[in-house]
Amino acid sequence: MRVAGLISGTSVDGIDVAIVDIDERSLSLVSHATVPYAPEVRDAILAVSNADTQTRDIARLNFVLGELFAEALVRTCSATHVPLHSIDLIGSHGQTIFHEGDAVEYLGRRVASTMQIGEGGVIAEHTGILTCSDFRVADIAAGGKGAPLVPFLDYRLFRSETAGRVALNIGGIANITVIPAGARSQDVVAFDTGPGNMIMDQLAPPFDRDGAKARAGKVNEKLLAELLADAYYSAPPPKTAGREQYGAEFVKRMGIDITTAAELTARTIAISIDRYPATAEVIVSGGGAHNSYLMERLAARLPGRRVFPSSKLGVDIDAKEAVLFALLAYESRRGRPGNIPSATGARRAVVLGKFSV
Repeated sequence: MRVAGLISGTSVDGIDVAIVDIDERSLSLVSHATVPYAPEVRDAILAVSNADTQTRDIARLNFVLGELFAEALVRTCSATHVPLHSIDLIGSHGQTIFHEGDAVEYLGRRVASTMQIGEGGVIAEHTGILTCSDFRVADIAAGGKGAPLVPFLDYRLFRSETAGRVALNIGGIANITVIPAGARSQDVVAFDTGPGNMIMDQLAPPFDRDGAKARAGKVNEKLLAELLADAYYSAPPPKTAGREQYGAEFVKRMGIDITTAAELTARTIAISIDRYPATAEVIVSGGGAHNSYLMERLAARLPGRRVFPSSKLGVDIDAKEAVLFALLAYESRRGRPGNIPSATGARRAVVLGKFSV
């Protein structure tokens, strides 16, 4: 089956598209592209993300993003010479504008919640292709945190009989999947380690290419120590993080600089990985894998481990999350669960997503 995976991550830089051929035994990336957002679209998304806003703006943006996601797929098909009609299914994560995996008191109840926009019904209408969207909701309904979902793909791609591995994705938020040697799916542990590129991107928009600005500065050790004292970093998994913790309010309140932000990302990732001393390899994907300064700082904090990009194992560092939602759509189409309860904290494995024809 040929499946297209679509996602816009917490960095809010554009729409990642992956076209994947999937069967019961194999998964092959056919093509991949990132379609950037226009500046005004990015601004509109950030304006409704974990913010006081108008319901009309969320509703309008939900439909606009559905159109943009559909256009991104059509554009990718044209650019990479993949016929749109050859695609059987679309899996769209959409754009997260709010995620609260830990339940809070609300109207006399304890409620965890999440919201991704980019209407699946609009994508299906504009492409003529069956579309699966809203993947996180079912996991939260089953008592999970709705994240991370990427361990489902990491386990399939990176499990080894002989090597304990950590799959590290550095997007806006950084997350790890710990896969012990010879692991069963229930042995997998995964969680968000804290900030990835999110703080750095806000300080040097749209991003600090190769970490040049961070490399030129000096770490504020006093501020770093204060930041590392946050209880999140010592809390056990499952746990998730997002723009709610590391968005514009955080940057303004803490007065952080880009070099200290890079060090915070590297150290919090390393702190998390060090909890699992039996892991010998760290496989890195996501936009942060392009930041040579960040990768150097990470390797320095993880002596004795082999740190390398996922591309060395044949997995494009920029395509992995879009590939994930293609795979999850494939599993959902077959009525099979796509979450790993040991990673999300859900009571049980559940089928993810909602279908639009």
